[in-house]
Amino acid sequence: MQRKRLYSKRSLKAPLLVYQKRLEMVEKLLDELQEFIRQDSIIVVEGKRDVAALNNLGLNGDFRLATHHSLINFCEELSRTGSDIIILTDWDRRGNMLASKLVENLQSLGITPETRIRDLIISLVQKEIKDVESLPGYVGKLKEITKATDANDPF
Repeated sequence: MQRKRLYSKRSLKAPLLVYQKRLEMVEKLLDELQEFIRQDSIIVVEGKRDVAALNNLGLNGDFRLATHHSLINFCEELSRTGSDIIILTDWDRRGNMLASKLVENLQSLGITPETRIRDLIISLVQKEIKDVESLPGYVGKLKEITKATDANDPF
């Protein structure tokens, strides 16, 4: 049985406004990602758990796993699709290296992949979480904090 956390303004590490703004910015980035999906872009992730996490956030698109085949062949296959490519690997050491290699290989094939969304997500959540599969929990936590703290809390 999962215990529900109750947040009060006293127990937060930052002002409530910081959490509200962070939630707003993460949701805006997820909306942007959804728009790319609507345009039939390909989202490159590391594994099945990343796909499940993005599905959990309401994103259902053409997700491709970058970790199950030769990177060069994978990039060549992506380049033949003619679709925009969004790189959304984790921001741990392995994910950063993979993102760098993907960008390098795709650029050598004349394709400039979209990495801005990944970079912005990293800048927002890097100190809290380190991977795509943790995003739903993080978004849930932000929603819980912003809903649980209200004007009735005197602190």
